[in-house]
Amino acid sequence: MNSKIRVGIAFALLLNAAQLNAQATKANEDPDADFKQAKELYQKAQYSLAYPLFKTLYDENNRTSSIPVTIQVESKYYAIACGLKLDDATAAKAAVEFIDLEHYAPRIQLLCFELGEYYFRKQDYVAANTYYEKAGFDNLSNRQIADMKFHQAYGYFTMQRFNDAIPLFNAIRQIPADPNYIDANYYYGFICFYQKNYKEALTAFRVVENQPNYKTIVPYYVTEIYYFNGDKDKAIEYGAAALGKGSQYYDVQLRQLVGHAWFEKKEYDKALPYLEQYVAHTEKVRREDLYELSYCYYEAGSWDKAISGFKELGGKEDSLAQNSMYLLADAYLKVNQKPSARSAFLFCALNSSNAVQKEISRFHYAKLSAELGYTDVAQTELQEFIANYPKSAYNNEAKELLVSVLANTNNYKDALSLAQNVGLDRESVKKVYPRILYGRSVELINDQQILQADELLTKIFNAPYNTQQLPLAYFWKGEIAYRTGNIDGAVGYLQNYMTNAVTAGEVNVTDARYALGYCYLRQENYPAALQQFESIATSVSAASTGIQQDAFVRGADCYFMLKKYSKAQQLYDVVISNNLAAADYALYQKAVIAGAANHFSEKINLMQSVAQRYPSSGLIADANLEIANTHIASENFDAAIAPLNKVLADPKASSIKPEAYLKLGVAYFNLNKNDEALANFKKLVAAYPNSPESDAAVDYVRNIFISEQKTGEFVSFMRQNGKNVSYSEEDSLTYAAALIPYNNNDQATALQTLESYTTKFPDGRYALDANFQVAELYNTRKDFVNALKHYEAVNAKAPNKYAEQSVLQTARIYYFEKKDYAKAEELFKQLRGIANQQDNKLESMRGLLRCQYKLGQFTDAAPNAQELLQQKGIATDDKMMANMVIAKTSQLNNQLDEAATAYKNVVSLGKSEYAAEARYRIAEIFNTQGKLKEAEKAGFEVINKAGSYDFWITKAYILLGDVYFKEKDYFNAEATLKSVAENATTPELKQEAQQKLDAVVAEKNKNSKVVQQ
Repeated sequence: MNSKIRVGIAFALLLNAAQLNAQATKANEDPDADFKQAKELYQKAQYSLAYPLFKTLYDENNRTSSIPVTIQVESKYYAIACGLKLDDATAAKAAVEFIDLEHYAPRIQLLCFELGEYYFRKQDYVAANTYYEKAGFDNLSNRQIADMKFHQAYGYFTMQRFNDAIPLFNAIRQIPADPNYIDANYYYGFICFYQKNYKEALTAFRVVENQPNYKTIVPYYVTEIYYFNGDKDKAIEYGAAALGKGSQYYDVQLRQLVGHAWFEKKEYDKALPYLEQYVAHTEKVRREDLYELSYCYYEAGSWDKAISGFKELGGKEDSLAQNSMYLLADAYLKVNQKPSARSAFLFCALNSSNAVQKEISRFHYAKLSAELGYTDVAQTELQEFIANYPKSAYNNEAKELLVSVLANTNNYKDALSLAQNVGLDRESVKKVYPRILYGRSVELINDQQILQADELLTKIFNAPYNTQQLPLAYFWKGEIAYRTGNIDGAVGYLQNYMTNAVTAGEVNVTDARYALGYCYLRQENYPAALQQFESIATSVSAASTGIQQDAFVRGADCYFMLKKYSKAQQLYDVVISNNLAAADYALYQKAVIAGAANHFSEKINLMQSVAQRYPSSGLIADANLEIANTHIASENFDAAIAPLNKVLADPKASSIKPEAYLKLGVAYFNLNKNDEALANFKKLVAAYPNSPESDAAVDYVRNIFISEQKTGEFVSFMRQNGKNVSYSEEDSLTYAAALIPYNNNDQATALQTLESYTTKFPDGRYALDANFQVAELYNTRKDFVNALKHYEAVNAKAPNKYAEQSVLQTARIYYFEKKDYAKAEELFKQLRGIANQQDNKLESMRGLLRCQYKLGQFTDAAPNAQELLQQKGIATDDKMMANMVIAKTSQLNNQLDEAATAYKNVVSLGKSEYAAEARYRIAEIFNTQGKLKEAEKAGFEVINKAGSYDFWITKAYILLGDVYFKEKDYFNAEATLKSVAENATTPELKQEAQQKLDAVVAEKNKNSKVVQQ
C-alpha cells in the first residue's frame, strides 16, 4: 500500500509539472489567464507553484510584445515576492533593484514589506527595520500592518531601541485576537520593567504569566516588581508559589529574591533555605548574598556554616566587610577557635566604617593576643588602645591586661621599657619589676653585654618584691664580677648567694662553688678554694661532669700550693689512672712535685713521659723547658740542649721561645761554645727585641764579644737590633717618674706621663710596659680609638709578657665596639696561637667562633664549634654559639634532622637571640619538610618564647602565613601577613610580607565563591 501511495504522489507531481510547462508554453497565447492563475496560486500561499509562472511572464527570453507591460511589472513584483517568501537569496538582490528602479509606489512599498520580512526571518533586524520603515502602512493589509509592527518592534528590541519598540508592542497588545498578542505583552512588559515602569510591566506580565512559553520566566519579573514596589509579602507569596510549581527558568534567581525578602523582614529562618539553595547552585555570588546567607546561619547557631561564609567577605574597607568580620569573630569564639577569632577582630579593627565596632575589635584583638601568647602584639595593641580610647568602657580592663602581659611576657627588653613608661610607682608594676629586671639581665648576659646586665641586676637589690630574684641576682653579679676581674666583688656576691641558694636554670650551687673556688685561687686563698672544689668533687671518674673533673684537679692544685705534696700527688694519680682530660696536666704536676722534693731524675722521667703518653698535649713544650731547667740547675748544660731545641721546634710554644733561646745560649756559653751561644742570643734579640730575655741576653753577648776582643762588632750588633750600647738613664728615670701616678691610681695624670714617655722613647726599654698601661687606661675610659693605638703597639712586638692580654682586648674592641668581625677574627686567631692561660684560650675559641658566625663562615666555623664543646668549664653562651654553628652548617648542607637537633640544643640552653633564631629555624625546617602542623606549633613557640627579639618574631609570623597558605587557610594567611605588612618595622620583612600577602589574596580571590568587583 505504501508503495502505491508513493507512486501516486510522484505521478501527481509529474502531472502538475507537465501542466505548468504546458501553461508556460502558452503564456504568449493568453498572458492574462496565466497571470490570473499565478496570482491565484500566490493568494493561496502556493508560492513555489506561483514563482515559476511569474518568472516566465516577465522573462525577456520567453515573452513577446503581446504581454502587456503592466502584467510584466506585476509578474516581476510577484516573482520577487515569491522568491522572498521562499527565502531565495537571489530574490533579495532583485527586490532591492525593483525598489530602486521601479516607480509604482504601491508595489515598491509592498516589496519593502516582503524584503523586511525576508530579513526578519534571517534575523538581520537592522536590514529588516530599514525596509519596514520604507514600507509604510498605506498599501499593507491589516494583517501585514500588525505583523510588521510586531516584527519591527522585535527588531528594535533586539537592537535595544526600546523607545522605538514599546509603542509598536503596545499597539499589538491592544488586539487580543492578534497571533502576536501574547508575545507583544511579554516584550512590552519586559521593556516597561527595564524602564522601571512597574505598573505597566505588571499588567502586561499578568496577561502572559500562565502561557506555556512564559509561565516559567515571567514569575521572576512579577516577583521582582512586587519586591521593588515594597510589597515584600506579595513578592514572597507570589515567588514561593511559582517555585512550588517547579521548572522555573530563573529558579535560583527567584530563590535569591524570596530569600532576600524574608531576610529584610528579619525572618532569617525562613530566608535560610531560599538563600542556601541560591548560593549552592550559583558558581559566583555577590558579597551581599553571601553575607545574608552567612547571617542566617549565624542566627540559626550554625557556626561552622556561618564561619565558612563570613570568612570570604573580608579584604574590603566597607561596612559589609567590617560587620562580617565582627560576626565572624563572634562565631569563632562560639566554637572556641580563638586564633581565628583574633584574625577576624584584626580585620574588623583595620576597618573604619563603624567606629564602635572598630573600638571593640581593637580591644578584643589585643585581649586575644594576650591570651594566646602574642605578647609583643598584645603590648603594642593595649598601649595604643589605652592611648587612643581613654574614655572607653574597656580602658580599665585594658590596663589590667597590660599589667598581666607585663608580668608574663618573655619580651623583657620591651617589658622593661614599658614598665618604666607605665610608672614604677604602680603596685602591679612593682610586683613584676624584679622579674623583668632579672629576665632582661639574663638576656644581656647571654648576648655578651655583661656591663648592661650588671646595672640591671644591681637595681634588683633595692626593688620591692625581690625575694625570688635576689639570690639569682647575687649569683649573676658574682659571675660578672669574676669575668671582669673584680675578684673581691665576685666572692662577696657568691657568698651572699650561698646563704640563700636556689636553683633556677643556669643558677645552681655547683656552679657557684666552682666560681668561688676560682676566685679564691686568684686571691691565693688556697684553703678556701680547696673547700669549694672539694664540695663539688672528692672523687672522680670518666663519667664525671666536666666541672666535677676540673674541680677535682683544682683541688689537687690547692694541695700543691699548700705544699701538701703527698695529697696532691694522690689526687693527680687518680686523674692519670682514669685518663681524664687533664691527665697530661696531672702528670706534669707530679713531675713538678718530684722536683720540689729534689728527686730530679724522677722529675725528668715524668716530664719526658708527658710527650710519650700524651703526644697531642699542649704541655709538651713546658715539660721540655722544665727538663732543660732541671739540667741547667744541675749544671748539666749539655743535657739541656736537646729539650731546648724541642721547645724551639714546637709551633705551639711561641710564648716560651724567648726563654728557650736564652737558656740555650746560656747552656752553650757555659760549655764554652761561644759561637753557638752567640747564634742563639742573636736569634733571641732579633726575633724578640722587647722581651726581658732579650735584655738579659745582652750581657752574655757583651761578654762573648769582649772576651774575643770584638767590641766594634758588639756595638754594630746592638745598633742593628735597635739597642743602645747602654740604656739611657733618662729613659729609666722618665719611666720611673711616669709610673708613680699610675701606682697611685691617679689615672688622669698617669695617662699624660705614660703617653709622654711612649712619645719620647718609642723604642725605649719600658716602651712595651708603658704602651700596655696606657692602652688599659684608655680602655677603662672606653676611649677605644686611643686604646687600640697602644694595644696594637704591644701586639706588634708579640710575643711578650703583655701580648696575650693585649691581643685579647684588641680583639674585643674590634668585635664589640667597631663591629669589624674580619679584623676581630684575625686577632682571635692570633690569640689562640699565643694564649697560655686556659681562660684566654677559651676566649680566643669563642671569639673566633663568633666572628665566623657573624661573617657567615659556617663551614670554617663547624670544626671550631666541635672543639669548643669539648672544652672544660665553657659557659652556656659558648654552648649556644657552638650548637648554633653546627646547626647552621647542617641546614646549609640540607641535613635537616641533624640541624633541628642542634637547634633544639640551643633552645634548651636558655633565652638569647641565638635561642630565638634557633626556635625559628626549627619551624623553618618543619615547613621545608612539609610538616605543616609541626611548623605551625613551632612558629607559635617562637612568638611566645622568643622574648625581646622582634626580628625573629616577625619572621615567625611570616612563616605562619606561609603555613596557612599551604593549608589553603586563606583567611588566617591573609590576616597574619596583613598584620606584618602593616606593622613590621624592618623594611625587608615588611616587603616580604606584602609580596606573600599579594599572592594569598590573588589565590583567595581565584577560589572565592564571591564575584570579584
